[in-house]
Amino acid sequence: MLSAMSGRMLVKQGDITQLTVDAIVNAANSSLLGGSGVDGAIHRAAGPALLEACMAIRARQGSCLPGHAVITPAGQLRANHVIHAVGPVWQGGDRGEPGLLASCYMRSLELAAAHGDQSVAFPAISCGVYRFPVMHAAQIATRTVMDWLRDHPQPKTVLFCCFTDEVWAAYRSVWDA
Repeated sequence: MLSAMSGRMLVKQGDITQLTVDAIVNAANSSLLGGSGVDGAIHRAAGPALLEACMAIRARQGSCLPGHAVITPAGQLRANHVIHAVGPVWQGGDRGEPGLLASCYMRSLELAAAHGDQSVAFPAISCGVYRFPVMHAAQIATRTVMDWLRDHPQPKTVLFCCFTDEVWAAYRSVWDA
């Protein structure tokens, strides 16, 4: 595990669905109804209550746009909340993808703080089927979270959970720079 900012920001390799934290961030798609990768894994681990909560949000507001996030109870996960952040699909980087990805992290942290979550775990948003370059995404995530933590007391701890060796290597490289 890597640590920065006096232990407020951590990186570890593992399965985000197995973590005991106040909030788990889901790399959601705009439908909020589950998908592949981390989205599907979180929905499976959380059980049917998560899908029901997401369906209620869809009934109220429709889909969730890239760069935005919504919060639900966590179902059977060892967390209080799941924050569903919809990352951008990588289209070369000149269509606002970096700003949308940073917005996912900011909005997730805003929701966590507003709901009293002291610990938050993030996956590598947009780095799977959305094809965001992993190193670039790790730089954006680290910088955005670090900026947030400098200015806000909550959450007390932010954990980047790296599922693959590629993501783990990218975060190690960003943190070693």
